[in-house]
Amino acid sequence: MSTSGNTGPPGRPRGIGFGILMFIVTLHFYSWYWVFKTQEEIKQHTGEGLGGVLGLVIWILLNPVEAFVIPSEVGKMYEKDRQRRPMSGWTGLWLFPGGILIIPAIVWFVKVQGALNRYWEGKASAAAASAAPA
Repeated sequence: MSTSGNTGPPGRPRGIGFGILMFIVTLHFYSWYWVFKTQEEIKQHTGEGLGGVLGLVIWILLNPVEAFVIPSEVGKMYEKDRQRRPMSGWTGLWLFPGGILIIPAIVWFVKVQGALNRYWEGKASAAAASAAPA
């Protein structure tokens, strides 16, 4: 009997420092890859959400919308797995204190990617534990 509503393959943890560096070095273009992969992994795992292509299109055309959608989907993924939500769509407010200020954007990314990493690592640990011989 499954205790989780999330039955798809788990996503891959990503380095927070590496992500911040890539956002800066690529002048924000890495965000396109990150949004696509993040949205697609959540959809593959939960069966819900925007998915990679639609998430990316919204990120490119309506970036502020995705600032709320991504943390909302991460929170829902936790909730569907019967865990406490580490964030909600309101986390998107971190990107709006001053327009293009980099510190709030870094805080937002650290919060979102950190929650994703904890979730994906927890799934990998649970899979390893269930695969271990008794």
